[in-house]
Amino acid sequence: MYRVLLVDDEELDLEGMRRFTPWDELGMEVKGCANNALSARAILESQPIDILVSDVNMPYMSGLELARGALENNPHLRVIFVSGHQEFSYVQQALSMKAYSYVLKPMDDRELAASLLKVKRDLDEERRQRERESAYEELIPIAKSDLLIRLLEGALADPDPALSRQLASYGFERIRYPARVAVMELDHAAVGQKGVLMPPQEWTQASLRQLHAHIQALGGIPYCKLSAQRIALVVVDHDDPDAMLLGLARAVERHANATITTGLGAPVTGLQGLADSYRQSVAALAGKMFFGKGGVIKYEEVRAEPGMLDARELDTRMNALLAAMEAYEVVRVYDEFENLFRSIAALRSRFTVHNLLGYMVWKADQYLSGRGEDLFSLLGIEIRHLDVLMQLETVADIRTWLMQFVYEISERLHEKSMTKDSKFIRGVVKAMTERMGENIQLKDIAAQFSFSPSYMGVLIKEKSGSTFNELLANIRMEKACELLHQPGIKIYEVADLVGYRYLPYFSRQFKEKFGMTPIEYRKRTL
Repeated sequence: MYRVLLVDDEELDLEGMRRFTPWDELGMEVKGCANNALSARAILESQPIDILVSDVNMPYMSGLELARGALENNPHLRVIFVSGHQEFSYVQQALSMKAYSYVLKPMDDRELAASLLKVKRDLDEERRQRERESAYEELIPIAKSDLLIRLLEGALADPDPALSRQLASYGFERIRYPARVAVMELDHAAVGQKGVLMPPQEWTQASLRQLHAHIQALGGIPYCKLSAQRIALVVVDHDDPDAMLLGLARAVERHANATITTGLGAPVTGLQGLADSYRQSVAALAGKMFFGKGGVIKYEEVRAEPGMLDARELDTRMNALLAAMEAYEVVRVYDEFENLFRSIAALRSRFTVHNLLGYMVWKADQYLSGRGEDLFSLLGIEIRHLDVLMQLETVADIRTWLMQFVYEISERLHEKSMTKDSKFIRGVVKAMTERMGENIQLKDIAAQFSFSPSYMGVLIKEKSGSTFNELLANIRMEKACELLHQPGIKIYEVADLVGYRYLPYFSRQFKEKFGMTPIEYRKRTL
């Protein structure tokens, strides 16, 4: 609705215009009525008005003077004059101010409506023009951003003349070299209670506006949004990019409600090299796992050779940690955890770290299985909950999660060890472990506890969640893994020591349990 102000010192004419003009049909709304120019001027100064319909000849200040002052403050105002005077001088002045119409009194309602309709059409066209201009202005940064993304992804390795002109028109030819590509990423929040990872932050309109404002203040650095968490920028190398990017991140962080880590590619000397620098900046950003969050990581810093792990030392440390967890020795759990974690902190390969984490979870599961416990039942979680391990961004985040994981297992084992059921199962496991090398059966263990075999089988299933055969197999496999770490013991001797007289059957059982044969397991761990 267009906003209209009516001004006339004759009350009947003023009321007639207000009441008898079809304002709703015209898409207009009368925002005010005034019987003198001074009151009208106050209304014009207090609220936006699109159309002024004013008498010409009024006391104290004429309609011509009112319109002249209003147009100085709002050049887009449309003016229609109404008057009982036909003097040429009035008409001439009205025309000089580009008034849309000069309606003579007594007014014909249709004539005034026709003049207002003409004004409406003109305002509609002006609005459409503004919308087209606004849309075009909005498309420019979108097109520029899209072009930069294609440039960084290497899609414009050999630009044709037309594309070169487009690059120049968007200012890419004005980039000073040597230059680097930087990728700024919003960091995940810290790990919450019970190891739950908080949802990732995203670039909001408010944080993007702040980023844009700061970038413009720095001279209009080319940048583009890569994803909900990442922004890419092209920065001049000799302008101390580290300090500039850190300052930019700190300025935006409070609006983004998250810390920002930046990966910085190597410097390049031309437009064609930006794709290489971009790939390097992404690789540098992956180093966040080892260098931590909230800083600038250069590609040159992450090119070091990845650390190596001694499998036997890793297994020894893991066994020591698990033993401390089972014994509920809190200080020793902490010490053994620190010893193990130093191996992780020395790595420089995200892939290797993830494999190591998978191994640690598997090892804990197998250790507990050999003691009649199920890892996931013990913690009250499903296996999918471990997906969080693949999402943790830094070694510090991994350390926090693993520490909670380790202490929770130790706490739960301790709680269960205090129950009568646990003491029974521990006694059964101890008896089965001592006699695993024999061809023991359920009736043998039942006799040792003075129970019938059927009742003993029900008790074991009820208290441990596993059948007698499942529990025995877990104990034997756990012991087999331990013996396979000793190179002096042959495979068939291992099988015999844990109660398997037929080697192929032992190998088949082992592969079903661990996904590899005993020989493959020994090669991997020695």
